[in-house]
Amino acid sequence: MTRPVAIITGASEGIGAELAHIFAAKGHELALVARRGERLEALADEIAAAGAARPLPIELDLTEHGAADALSERLGEAGVAPQFLVNNAGFGLMGRAIELDAAEQLAIVDLNMRALTALTLRFLPSIVAAKGGVLNVASVSAYMPGPGFAVYYASKAYVLSLSEALSQELKPQGVKVACLCPGPVQTGFQARAGFDFSGVMGAMKPAMLPAAEVARQGYEGLMAGKRVIVPGIVNRMFVWGSAVAPRSLLLPLLATAQQRR
Repeated sequence: MTRPVAIITGASEGIGAELAHIFAAKGHELALVARRGERLEALADEIAAAGAARPLPIELDLTEHGAADALSERLGEAGVAPQFLVNNAGFGLMGRAIELDAAEQLAIVDLNMRALTALTLRFLPSIVAAKGGVLNVASVSAYMPGPGFAVYYASKAYVLSLSEALSQELKPQGVKVACLCPGPVQTGFQARAGFDFSGVMGAMKPAMLPAAEVARQGYEGLMAGKRVIVPGIVNRMFVWGSAVAPRSLLLPLLATAQQRR
């Protein structure tokens, strides 16, 4: 017999860590996955101290070949099987594609797209059997092109498209699939991507939603059966505006905005 578990990738900080707290508070047993094992151990201790079952920390680089199989093996050894999968791990790099390191840009593809797909396909049979769900973390950037952030924006468009398709495919089997599309959130993502919080971006910083609020809306949206979750009215207006704006106008506006970041 195996126990149902919620897998959360990229759980060492930010939205992933907040999602871990929420899932645990709602009674889910957790498996936390990230490259930084010491942070996972600390988070597992925090969750246990709050009265929940101590999560299973799994230090793993999801971009490595065979990572999905390695994760499956660890879960089997612990006697747990996936009921929910939260694909939160991801990163981006700001700058012109021709000027950024090609290997790092391909690593974005490996983590944001390939690893997410590999984990989803690997664990869907277990999730379907448990009538669980998948929460993929994308971004409002999924709705538009991103000059100055090209590969990251493109990767999130893939995540949104895949999530919506799987939501339709798996609905008859009682499985929920949702895509969480936040705007800028105060996490370590910005430092990794190369954001400059002076000038225009500094003025935007106080308006960013906290990671805990984004995580709350993501969890509640998944459990309510929502297909797409865009936290914050400003972000929803931004998504609507990007859909109706002609690309000839949108592209130079986005390029200018990225340069100011």
